[in-house]
Amino acid sequence: MNLKVEANIINYSSFPLIKTLIKILSTGLMTGAIIWELVNIYGTLNNWQLPSHLNWIFWIDRIALISHSIEGIIAAYYAKLQDKNPLQYGIYTFFVGTVGLLELKTGQDGKE
Repeated sequence: MNLKVEANIINYSSFPLIKTLIKILSTGLMTGAIIWELVNIYGTLNNWQLPSHLNWIFWIDRIALISHSIEGIIAAYYAKLQDKNPLQYGIYTFFVGTVGLLELKTGQDGKE
């Protein structure tokens, strides 16, 4: 995608609303995934038997955690190249996902 097309997408009138909704939903889901994994670890350490029909949730949350971690690492790297705080951008992008990478690329600071 070239810069002109990206600029048209970002300047689209409903894009800020969509971006805000994605941020809220993604942050909630990532927090839930972290809590779900912590409960699973706690249950494993205390020999709890979780129902086997919940295994699909663990797979989904692990995929989400891994993909968001990769996005966070990429954001931290590019933030360092742009002389910005890599830890701040890495954590922010971990929770909000691709929107954080888009904001970093376009020069927004993530605050509306």
